[in-house]
Amino acid sequence: MNKHFSKVGTAGLISAALVLGGCASSGERPDGDLRSAEASIQQAVSSDAREFEPVLLNQAQNKVADAEQLIEKEQYREAERLLEQAAVDAQLAGAKSDTAKAEQAVGEINRNIESLRQRIEDRQ
Repeated sequence: MNKHFSKVGTAGLISAALVLGGCASSGERPDGDLRSAEASIQQAVSSDAREFEPVLLNQAQNKVADAEQLIEKEQYREAERLLEQAAVDAQLAGAKSDTAKAEQAVGEINRNIESLRQRIEDRQ
C-alpha cells in the first residue's frame, strides 16, 4: 500500500508541477489577440466612439499599449488578458456609439413629426 501510495503521490506531484509550470509559463505571443483588439478599436473609431464614448475607447487603447509592453517583456499571458479586455472595451464603445447615434436619429425624427403635426394643425 505504501508503494502504491508513493507512486500515486509522486505522479500527483509531477502532474501538479506540470500544471503549475504550464500556468507560470509565458505561453505563445498573442499576435492574433493584438490584431483582434486593434481591429475592434478601428471599428469603434468608425462608429464615432471618439465622439460618443471617448473614455471607453481610450481605456481600450491604453490596454493595447500596456499589452504591447508586456509582449516586449515576453509576459504573453498577461498581455493576452489585456488584449481580450481591450477588444471587449472597444466593442462596447462602438455599440454604445451606435446606440447614441440611433437615439439622436430617433430624436430628430420625432422633432420632424412634431413639426409636421404643427403645420397640419395650422392649416386647419
